[in-house]
Amino acid sequence: QRQMCIRDRSGAGDLEADQRTSRYRTDNDKYTGRGDQRSAAAAAGSEERKYRLMNYGCEGKVAFISGGTSGIGKAVAELLLKDGAEVWLLGRDAEKGTEAAVTLSAYGKVHYVQGDVKDLEACRSAAQNVREQRENIDLIVNAAGIYQERRLEKVTEYDFFSIMDTNVKGTIFLTQTLLPLLAAEGASIVNIASDAGINGNYGCPLYCASKGAVVAFTKALALDLAPRVRVNCICPGDVATPMLGKQLQQADGSYTLEDVEQAYPLERVGEPLEIAHVICSVLSPFNSFMTGSIIPVDGGLTAK
Repeated sequence: QRQMCIRDRSGAGDLEADQRTSRYRTDNDKYTGRGDQRSAAAAAGSEERKYRLMNYGCEGKVAFISGGTSGIGKAVAELLLKDGAEVWLLGRDAEKGTEAAVTLSAYGKVHYVQGDVKDLEACRSAAQNVREQRENIDLIVNAAGIYQERRLEKVTEYDFFSIMDTNVKGTIFLTQTLLPLLAAEGASIVNIASDAGINGNYGCPLYCASKGAVVAFTKALALDLAPRVRVNCICPGDVATPMLGKQLQQADGSYTLEDVEQAYPLERVGEPLEIAHVICSVLSPFNSFMTGSIIPVDGGLTAK
């Protein structure tokens, strides 16, 4: 049961993490010493070289990424910038957002807008910031999200609104505010849910409900916006972001990284760039016949 209870921590956007660092490391605390023992295929240097060869066809396009200042969202920004896109980042922490923008500027043109997706006025303000400088945007990635592990017996009303406001309300209303800016042709939206939004999970009913809502929203919006806009959803499993490090620290030894990895047929968690590659491939105009799709990227977890 413990294994099942902790198997889903995608860290999409990772609102509280400050940056994607070396594998399984936060700024102040390395929470596992196994990073150097990973297979060469998943090693950071190997991954970066591999993704330099990718061509997603996004040169000249404008992308808006919520939760783009760390974790999976930041990895998506990196790949799109390397592909020649212009990227706008939305994140609630101004210091972290500025730092992310400075780092990512090495790859291309990037802007940071401070704001929290659960605040509707912040979403409107972010859209206005873009509108003042760009006539249209081509790509939206809703990567902002939070995780909470708490059984239903202990869930409070505050817990409910906290997770639903970020994961569901934020995804829906940020998309709504950006819709008028979407290009007339070739626009694409990717929402980030979770394997828990497909199969459920032990000990986190609110999180599962919120990500299940993102899955359903994706399908409905894909129908409403076709054929002009494609809308798809990526459902990651556990990913090596600082959020996972925080989770393991809070577990205080009740489970370990090894316990998490045992749930996966591939016997490891994912890397941010691995998830980002799938997201960019789905966003790509080369993938023009896909809409309304729900895509697990979870090391085989949902195949079990």
